[in-house]
Amino acid sequence: MSDLGFYFGLGWKHIISTDALDHQLFILALASVYTFKNLKQVLILVTAFTIGHSLTLALSVLDVIRFPGKWVEFLIPCTIFITAINNLWRVNKKNGSVNVNYWLALFFGLIHGMGFANTIRIMLARDQTIGWGLFGFNLGLEAGQIVVVAVILILALLCINFMKVTRRDWVFFISAGVFALSVQMAFERLPF
Repeated sequence: MSDLGFYFGLGWKHIISTDALDHQLFILALASVYTFKNLKQVLILVTAFTIGHSLTLALSVLDVIRFPGKWVEFLIPCTIFITAINNLWRVNKKNGSVNVNYWLALFFGLIHGMGFANTIRIMLARDQTIGWGLFGFNLGLEAGQIVVVAVILILALLCINFMKVTRRDWVFFISAGVFALSVQMAFERLPF
């Protein structure tokens, strides 16, 4: 049980720590198009990301897949700015195409999972508790993402309902900011 708690903490820190800006920006880009009225959808979205992330971690820990770290670190901000561009492209459209976010979360979760795979592969191989370790890590990751999403939805609520910012302007402002930061990250992490 102590292993479960240890890996839960690792998953929590993976999304909550100040070193997790790339993951936080990705969650911000994904969640910025939602409000509390869409709580169920946004929780499904977060879970889709966790599933993609978990699958890659499991395959990596079991040594089924390996990718060069330089490319993974470059691809992570690319997933962020693609998600932000998707938001900007859809800013004037109705919710009909929001389902794209589920696929982005799942697919891009695969890429984000590779970012932590080398570290956790070494830890789990040493402990020989792959199942409980991955389970604990994913629980911590999911809990951390829910906290990040809650903060985003509270900020959206405050801006849209109390400061009278239109939902369109909220999505545009957040997505444009995330886009700019992620493009800068991508240039800083060019693998060649």
